[in-house]
Amino acid sequence: MKNQSLINALNECVAACNDCASACLAEDDVKMMARCIQTDIVCAEICSATAKVVAFESSVSKEMVDLCRKICGECAAECEKHDMEHCRYCAEICRKCEEACGAYAA
Repeated sequence: MKNQSLINALNECVAACNDCASACLAEDDVKMMARCIQTDIVCAEICSATAKVVAFESSVSKEMVDLCRKICGECAAECEKHDMEHCRYCAEICRKCEEACGAYAA
């Protein structure tokens, strides 16, 4: 399938963000993790929608991928502020997705 590597990166990012948000909710200081949880949820939703749009090779694919690259960067930056393993992993996967989106746009 065309764009399969991008779609795989997007779906991997959805899973990592959802896992991170869920793990953040189990942290002792959930209030401190609020921005991380919010960013994880938004990133997962945008990546999920982008994967669907790209699969259909929509006329808005490029704009969606550009937006996705932006939110993946924001999510990675937020997760990089925290030392938890789930945040470190999420940041790594978001950075990979950000790169995949950048490669698509190039």
